[in-house]
Amino acid sequence: MTTKSPITTHILDLGGGRPAAGVAVSLYNVLRGRETLIAEGITDDDGRIMDWFDTAIEKGHYRLTFETGAWYQQRGLDTFFPQVSLDFQVSDTNAHYHVPLLLNQWGYSTYRGS
Repeated sequence: MTTKSPITTHILDLGGGRPAAGVAVSLYNVLRGRETLIAEGITDDDGRIMDWFDTAIEKGHYRLTFETGAWYQQRGLDTFFPQVSLDFQVSDTNAHYHVPLLLNQWGYSTYRGS
């Protein structure tokens, strides 16, 4: 059994129609413009990172940074966004924050998932 982190992510490669496995992702807390690294990981075969940590999360500003350029380069493909950073706000420390990334070589989209 895997413990689910209070913050999780999932990447779907819309261009390939598959989960984006093997993408390096970093999670930061951002306080007064300064980043503090909380966790790092690599997406699994289903494009997910679910088990970064199992401790409580604090209220505040967070940033997920996805190393999309390196991932596309490994596949011999160009990309317009060599890195994608998504900032979000945690207001309920008892809630789960799932931040998916819908990705293709030339753009991306995101939302708060469940």
